[in-house]
Amino acid sequence: MADFGGEPNLEAFRAEARGWLEANFPPTLAGKGVLASAEISAPNPDLAAWRKAVGAKGWGTPTWPTQYGGGGLSPQEAKVLAQEMAKLGAFNPLMFGMGVTMIGPTIMDYGTEAQKAKHIPPIVRGEVQWCVGYSEPNAGSDLASLQMRCEDAGDHWVINGQKTWTSGAQYSDWCGALVRTDFAAKKHDGISFMLIDMHQPAIDPRPIALIAGASPFCETFFTDARAEKDGLLGELNHGWTVGKRLLQHERASQTGASGGGRATPLQDIAKRYVGVDDQGRLADSDLRTRLTQHLMDAKMHGLTLARIVAESKGASGANTTASILKNSATNVAQTRAELSLEIFGHQGLGWEGETFSQEEIETVRGWLGGKAMSIYGGSLEIQNNIISKRILGLPDNTQSS
Repeated sequence: MADFGGEPNLEAFRAEARGWLEANFPPTLAGKGVLASAEISAPNPDLAAWRKAVGAKGWGTPTWPTQYGGGGLSPQEAKVLAQEMAKLGAFNPLMFGMGVTMIGPTIMDYGTEAQKAKHIPPIVRGEVQWCVGYSEPNAGSDLASLQMRCEDAGDHWVINGQKTWTSGAQYSDWCGALVRTDFAAKKHDGISFMLIDMHQPAIDPRPIALIAGASPFCETFFTDARAEKDGLLGELNHGWTVGKRLLQHERASQTGASGGGRATPLQDIAKRYVGVDDQGRLADSDLRTRLTQHLMDAKMHGLTLARIVAESKGASGANTTASILKNSATNVAQTRAELSLEIFGHQGLGWEGETFSQEEIETVRGWLGGKAMSIYGGSLEIQNNIISKRILGLPDNTQSS
């Protein structure tokens, strides 16, 4: 790749990326984005081919080191790649699993070289699915109260307990879980992070039905499950630090950084359904005002995301900025969904049937599913507490006087 003075030739790379995408991205997937993630349970040959091509190229993890199969691109080149994907309605098929968005980056942060060599290349190639075992029936927002027991059995670990809301557990090959390895320690201590092979009869994932239809969530039971000795990520009894770092990666992945194909501009949808006045403006002036505010919020979120990514380049360890972006992304996504249903009018009531278009049905189901954004990855209220105390430095009003 040509470069001048150490800087990559971005236009040359843009041409390279465009040519590769045109040759490898199946047109049948154009614009599908997050909808493709639902097809894990219903195999799609085009999706499988696209995942394989991206994994082999390393462009599912464009900035990860080439020694593990990653793309080795600069942040600027990765941005160009994302732009060219968006032009084709393409998407990164590896961003919808937890291997690329959460577990992989955390192994890169805390894993030994042997753990990286074992786990990172299959993640990069899209060959394995990962889930995350965090929440338990009595340990949700107060995650440090978790009770899933992990005991040293000499040549391996034995795990007993239950996790809930384990997204994709029924399809996963591996699970990264927080477990309690010392019950005598304070609740934030005595926790370890374990990498667990899901292919064993001692693990029983049971899907949880949701109002939006298809559900990624499971409650998962571990009964004398086994983890190998090299499954311990980070130090024994210091998994809380590892777990917090993973949550930072999770929240970053929920901010809109990953893209998701080509979405029809909401203002174009509004003009189609609501109509325009004699000046070509959206006919409903009140809706026009609220839509404009939403577009401004979305633009501000994107600019803030770009700024924080630039400022954090090369930084390591957990930080708090992802908490701001997580809430901002939730607001933008949920507001778009609400406005979409309002714009559709009676057509925004569709769940199924020939009287509703696929776009209308998917929007309604997306609106229902999007309500969970306020909860998963740390609830909106928890994030506001983090912003209040750790970023703004406001006093903690939860402690008794």
